[in-house]
Amino acid sequence: MRIVFFCLVSILGLLGCRPSGAPLAVSNQPISINDRPTTNLPMPPSKALVQMSWTNANDRVEKLGDFVGKAVILDFWATYCEPCKREIPHLNALAAKYGDSLHIVGLNVGGEEDRVKIPAFVAATTIDYAIAYPDDDLTKFIFAERSDIPQTAIFNRQGVMVKKIVGFSPAIQQELDAAVAQAVDPSL
Repeated sequence: MRIVFFCLVSILGLLGCRPSGAPLAVSNQPISINDRPTTNLPMPPSKALVQMSWTNANDRVEKLGDFVGKAVILDFWATYCEPCKREIPHLNALAAKYGDSLHIVGLNVGGEEDRVKIPAFVAATTIDYAIAYPDDDLTKFIFAERSDIPQTAIFNRQGVMVKKIVGFSPAIQQELDAAVAQAVDPSL
């Protein structure tokens, strides 16, 4: 009797674990769970790139559109990031090389605990470009695909993104140099 009972329970248990039927489509629209997009494609910016902004050290809001006519580098960094520290001398060299044709902004994304460390960091490190803090829309746009730092976005004189680079190494330095040369070129 126990064997029959055991066999019956085992068979019923197996029947309960079968996969259900295929889902039925009731709409052509993808289903969103918790209002999150159901795509792995990058989301479009929440506002035009030229309207993306940051707050500089003087609490003044600046926008990418304020620098139309100049190439712009937006470098997202933090004081604790070793590749970010290695990138600073190269950004200084680019600022010296291109002068007024290139505007560089170091946008700190290290959080509140990092923000208090910036004055001491800047005093100990030569930084020949502005330090600022990005607005949420700009941060979400840049970090939409990856959250690594540094992330360096290069924009041409018309405010169009030429390239976004993640990390810093000798190979990436060459990639950055080529993108900046393209962005600064007045014929483009």
